[in-house]
Amino acid sequence: MKLSTYSPSMIDDIKQLFIKTFSDSEGQEEGLVIGTFVHDLMMRTDSDDLYGFVATENQQIIGGIFFSRMTFENKVVAFILSPVAIKTSYQGKGIGQKLIEFGLNALKEKGVELAFTYGDPNFYSKVGFSTIPEKLVKAPLPLTYPEGWLGQSFIGDEIEPITGNSHCVDALNKPELW
Repeated sequence: MKLSTYSPSMIDDIKQLFIKTFSDSEGQEEGLVIGTFVHDLMMRTDSDDLYGFVATENQQIIGGIFFSRMTFENKVVAFILSPVAIKTSYQGKGIGQKLIEFGLNALKEKGVELAFTYGDPNFYSKVGFSTIPEKLVKAPLPLTYPEGWLGQSFIGDEIEPITGNSHCVDALNKPELW
């Protein structure tokens, strides 16, 4: 398995990976929502505001993750991990964890201070995320499952409180994704 930064030549294959993976687990409608979101993220987000990584095997994409910029009034450098997809037949083999760790290390090297995600605390705690109360750091949009708001700091042991609102990139700024 090879882990690398995604390239524009992979856009269609990555979109199809997300459609298929989310259709398999959540149904075709959700697969199309997430596939469209990923496509918008890759096509409409400034390259300074997006990092994407893929896992490949035999030159086939088997996993993909994206980190997009979150902005705060205090100018902290932060990114949010969303979404993540591992091809259904490859799930449960640690590929997602390896890919996320690869991406987090790349963010650290780029000087990113904080990483956030919104998902299953049991899974994301394996790669360093912990639950963040919204009184500590407000999510960009209302959360359906507040216990899924997670973060980690690359500059200290804990995330310090951040006052004010947070904002995400346009592609992620949709209530149905939260």
